Order: sequence, then C-alpha cells, then structure tokens
Amino acid sequence: MGLFSFGRRQVETGRIEPIAPVAPIAAAELSAPKVSNAGLFNIGFGAGQSRVRSLPRATGEIAQRHATVFSCGNNIAGDLSKVPLKLWQRKGDGEEARVRDHPAVYLMNVESSPAIAAAQLRFALVYSFCIRGKAWGYGPRDGGGELELIEAVHMANPDGVSMLRNGRDRVFEFEDGAGVRRRVGSRSMVALRYMPLDGWTGRSPIEVAGESFGLALAGQEAAARTASGKPISAFIKMADTFEDNDAYVRNGKRIKQAITDGDGFPIIGADDMIESLDLSAADQELLASRKFDREQIAAVYRMPPSKLQMLENGVKANGEQQAIDYLTDCLMHWSVPVEAQYNLSLLTEAERRR
Repeated sequence: MGLFSFGRRQVETGRIEPIAPVAPIAAAELSAPKVSNAGLFNIGFGAGQSRVRSLPRATGEIAQRHATVFSCGNNIAGDLSKVPLKLWQRKGDGEEARVRDHPAVYLMNVESSPAIAAAQLRFALVYSFCIRGKAWGYGPRDGGGELELIEAVHMANPDGVSMLRNGRDRVFEFEDGAGVRRRVGSRSMVALRYMPLDGWTGRSPIEVAGESFGLALAGQEAAARTASGKPISAFIKMADTFEDNDAYVRNGKRIKQAITDGDGFPIIGADDMIESLDLSAADQELLASRKFDREQIAAVYRMPPSKLQMLENGVKANGEQQAIDYLTDCLMHWSVPVEAQYNLSLLTEAERRR
C-alpha cells in the first residue's frame, strides 16, 4: 500500500485482516492477590460508589444528568470535533510532515462510515472519553491493509467491549455495527482511554472523584424533589382519645382550618401538636452549596467558569484571559492524548516513520 494512494483503493475483497489467535489467559493472570484491604486495588477503578452508601453512585451514565457535567463534555467534544484532524509522519531526517492523501484523513474529516459524518464520530468518541474515560472505534482494513471505515463501538455501553490480554498486546472482542461478533487486534481499534495507569485501562474522572460527584448529584436530587411539587410542610399529632373515626377526622379538619385561617395564631387543643417539615437552615445551606459543586466539576474538567456561564467570575478582561486558559489548559489537556492515539491507531508504524 502506498501512503498517498487514497482514491485508488482496490475494490477486491471485503475480508478483514486476520489476526493471530489469542492464547487463553492463565488463571493466575485472571485472579488478583488476596489481601485484607481490597480497596487498595480499587482506587479509581470502582463503580463510583462513595463510602457513604446513601450518596448516589457516580458513574458517567448517571452524572451526565447534571447540567455542569454535560456542559463540560459537550464543550470539549464539540470544540475538538469541529477542528480538522491532522495526521503526521516522521521523515528520515527527523522532520515531521503532515499526511494529506490517506484514507484515514478522509474517514476522520469527511465520512467515517456510510451515511455517518466524521464530525459525529469524533464528537461521540471524545464525549465518551470525557464522561466514561474510554471510547472505542472499530477500523477494519482490507486485504491491502488500508482502512475501509471507522465506526463507534458501544458508545452507550463501553463495557460491551471486552479487552483480552495477548502478551503485551491487547485483543478486543465486541459486536460491530452490522451485528457481527468480532475479535480484533489493537491495530484495528481506536482505543481512547483516560488516565490508564497500566497503559490500557481507561478510568472515568467522574468515578475517580466519585464522592464529590455523588455529593453534587445528591444536592441536585434534593433540589429536584423540592421543586417537583408542593411537599408536605407539616404533620399534626393528636391524642388518640376519640370515640370513633368520624370524631378523629373532624378534629383533624378543625386543626387544619385553625392553622390556615388563624392569621398566624392557630388555636389547638392541649394534646395536639404541630411538627414542621419545611427545609431547615442547614438543608437550605446545602442546596445553596450546589454553586460550589459546579466549581468542583469545572475544576475536574479544567473548564474555565466563563464557558459554563458562571459570569460572576470577572469582567471582560478576565473573560478574555479565561478564553486563553480554555485553549491552553483545557482543550490541549484533552486533545493531546486523543490526537496521539488517533495517530498511533490510524497509521501503521511504517507510515508514521516513512
């Protein structure tokens, strides 16, 4: 295959390049060491559940219901997908030259697969990368080794892709867009992963900071319950000394009428008691702290406040500085590993070192 032969691809066969069979993983590799504190092996790899069990589980699927989380992922994915992707190769003299006439350039900038715009594919990959910490793209190659298409795999459920060990390499098992179950090598997969301490296992920033995100989700749920309708504001305790149920109901209605029509001074019996269920000062303060939750989430994604419409953080000059910070601190932080993985997965080693 010539590197700059896009537009002259052979239309011979649609077969997928075979890979070497994967040796079964030894049982010793599948089993983890037994230790007294298993939490030492779950730092950042858990399901986002806080040690406070009453807090909501913080996962990418749940946390994106929070507007700030969605805004961060949407801003990063949208801004990175609207910039044309550039691939580079290193010449013999060490100089890097841009790769222009290559199937990958067309697939990642125009049409990634039949009727799928490349911008949509790149948006889906980066959004899943930001929210879930991993994203998968399947790129089959023809008999000549050229890319045929690139399609997103299991964007709604990235765990649908199984990663198997084959020495230092990895093999991926999944169901492609045609419903065919496949097992392919890393050469045929665009595998984006965030903070992989072992080089392969991506981690969601939401699950790593699961307790902070769980607190933000709990505050949002409490606010939603408060705003969803008129809650019970109080309950009445009455002495159980009535002759029948009708007398009990009449007394309850009398107390309710005394409260609503009492002009601030309800008259109740000596054995009656009214307990308020309105939000306490502490509860109101907790709901007010949701602003702090937004700032924490923005810090996780390195997002300047102005991009989240938190306009109380400065004047126009400060906003201009935040725009610069957004480019250098946020977008570059997320784009560098993404573009590096694109370059590694879409170009073979021979193409990168021509």
